[in-house]
Amino acid sequence: MIHTLSAGSKLLSAALVAGAGWLFTPAAVLAQQPAAALVTGLPDFTDLIDKVGPAVVNIRTTEKVKPGQGGPDEEMQEFLRRFFGVPGMPRRGAPGPEEVQRGIGSGFIISNDGLVLTNAHVVEGADEVLVTLTDRREFKAKVLGADKRSDVAVLKVDATRLPSLVVGDSGKIRVGEWVIAIGSPFNLENSVTAGIISAKARDTGDYLPLIQSDVAVNPGNSGGPLINMRGEVIGINSQIATLSGGYNGISFAVPIDEAMRVADQLRKSGKVTRGRMGVQIAEVSKEVAESLGLGKARGVEVSLVEQGGPADKAGIKVGDIIMRYNGQQIERSADLPRLVGASQIGSRAVVTVWRKGQQQDIAVNIAELEEDRPGKPAPTTPRAEAAPNALGLAVSDLAEAQRKTLRLEGGVKVDASTGAAAAAGLRAGDLILQVNNVDVKDARQFNAMVARLDPKKSVALLVRRENTTRYEVIKPRQ
Repeated sequence: MIHTLSAGSKLLSAALVAGAGWLFTPAAVLAQQPAAALVTGLPDFTDLIDKVGPAVVNIRTTEKVKPGQGGPDEEMQEFLRRFFGVPGMPRRGAPGPEEVQRGIGSGFIISNDGLVLTNAHVVEGADEVLVTLTDRREFKAKVLGADKRSDVAVLKVDATRLPSLVVGDSGKIRVGEWVIAIGSPFNLENSVTAGIISAKARDTGDYLPLIQSDVAVNPGNSGGPLINMRGEVIGINSQIATLSGGYNGISFAVPIDEAMRVADQLRKSGKVTRGRMGVQIAEVSKEVAESLGLGKARGVEVSLVEQGGPADKAGIKVGDIIMRYNGQQIERSADLPRLVGASQIGSRAVVTVWRKGQQQDIAVNIAELEEDRPGKPAPTTPRAEAAPNALGLAVSDLAEAQRKTLRLEGGVKVDASTGAAAAAGLRAGDLILQVNNVDVKDARQFNAMVARLDPKKSVALLVRRENTTRYEVIKPRQ
């Protein structure tokens, strides 16, 4: 609980200082504070808004709804129309499609000949997009392209000499700097809110590190600009963190540097191409890093290698820890997809992996990113061991057909998990491929390795579950 410092409490403070035998008084203590404060006043946004406001637009979308597609409340709408004369309700069975308003969002002009940036979700599924300026001019906009992964869309209106925003550098933003958002929350056009940048690179998406701020953003703000005190757009307001559906103090924006890279591709070809290696990855925990000799948690763990994909052809294996991509350090799992996605299709990338205690460089030919394809479940034909080992695992050999199907040279299947193994999350059906960087050949060898483990040290198991593989760290039973 925070209390204000009243006059009575100042006297109490002075008495406590004197009682301690010190020579300081409250005035002397205050005199020791820094002479100049870091913050001298609140910013005035008025001139800034006059400058950038005219380039922010309201976006309305409509779609054509055929008769009979009015949704689950169509009967209620027909009841209201017939008995209460409610206007605007589509007449049931009326011929031809009916145009209805679909959504409201925001956007901003980036060139005086009519290029507009907004979110992809603002224009998704729209049959018509209407852009309204602050001077009440309205234009029909053409969607040049939209990219769901980055949530960026580029529109074009047939006009010239339009006001436009200056594109800033989102790589130079600083946590704590003032920013403003302009948009149409709840269709309240050109509403302005202000706040500060809370974080520069929040990993809420696969391909974009979003800007976090405490600027108030609500439904209808989507697609509007996040602007710094120099009048430059540094992001596109895109998401909020909320339990209620409304603003709860946290909002996210697509960095303008990333948005412009996407926009350039959308303008040229109407789509965005991204590179892929054909792997699934997971974070490397502190426990896994220590068990594998990495020291600190860094890099990403390869949990699945797509059969016949670029990584598979290059020799990257499940259990590898990818440390660097073309010389750039991989610190978090979100780093690798962004670097690979930004790579040119057909280019050759050097991937540095940690494998069995050593680093090695592997050259990978980058292919074009495709839609995710569901994997096939692994067949199971186990033969159970008699009793759990020191880790609490009862395992069996893999059938030859199962190894061929999964393209495995060895490994064992977990038939029962108790004790320390169960506490670590291992369960029946898991496949164990390595113990502390040593390949598992069969159940006999696996149990022999477990028997030699130091009961006071953690052990890292490379575990495959369905279509993913990752390290699990457990301790033998004491």
